[in-house]
Amino acid sequence: MSTPQTWLITGANRGLGRAITLAALGAGQSVVATVRGEHSLPEHKQLLVLPLDVRDRSGAFRAVEQASARFGSVDVLVNNAGYGLIGAAEEVSEQEARDIIDADLLGPLWLSQAVLPGMRAKGAGHIVQISTVGAVGTMPTLGLYNAAKWGLEGFSEAMAAEVAGFGIRVTIVEPGELRTDWAGGSMRFSEPLTYYDELRTSLFGTPVVPWPSSAPTETDPPADRSAPAGEPEPGGTSPEDAAAAIISHVADPNDARLRLLIGEDAPAQAHAALNLRLSDYGRDPRFPR
Repeated sequence: MSTPQTWLITGANRGLGRAITLAALGAGQSVVATVRGEHSLPEHKQLLVLPLDVRDRSGAFRAVEQASARFGSVDVLVNNAGYGLIGAAEEVSEQEARDIIDADLLGPLWLSQAVLPGMRAKGAGHIVQISTVGAVGTMPTLGLYNAAKWGLEGFSEAMAAEVAGFGIRVTIVEPGELRTDWAGGSMRFSEPLTYYDELRTSLFGTPVVPWPSSAPTETDPPADRSAPAGEPEPGGTSPEDAAAAIISHVADPNDARLRLLIGEDAPAQAHAALNLRLSDYGRDPRFPR
């Protein structure tokens, strides 16, 4: 990046958000990093750390105002904050459903709304939505998480077409398996019903949730599979490599991809999910072949 930019990154204290924050600072960018509470981000003259609950729309607008006051504008928004929810559709409570939609879907919408006026005025900007290959397909017991990410991708794809004429880019990042504690500190669990014990065992190696730290994994599940709570995913792409791929994508004006697959496993998982959907549509004799 020849011209320094200002990045606003949500959920920046750990995992992928932290890796993107450090990578952007290392690339000479200014960063506004938002966190929910205490943080361990390093001191840096080009780093401003702000408290933000992304569910708070007015707070999102205040964060963008503070970022603009400190650094002049927001050039790149990375909507990274969010969490997962393990629970079959029958198990999820009303509050759990509303909470994950507020955080994983509406939070990115509020931040996008907050940065668009400034980007539109400049005739440039980039909004990066951290999604998942789970938004291409689904996984049992992750339905509400899938729903939130499907919604994120739905409005983001429409928004990309809406703002392209203003010089604003939108990227939907679909990571495969990442070596983070997404399944631990970023995971919540609905109250389990015994009817789904067999399903949970087939998926996670245990019917117990939150699963014990010693729980084995009996299958080779998809990217949104879960490691024992509190531990990083044992395989997959490192957050640092994922962050580097995102930094490189944003820096390349010729990389016009709307969806950016991250990780060696992501392309095959997206292909399998899309093939499954096409196969289902193909049951309709009117569907083109």
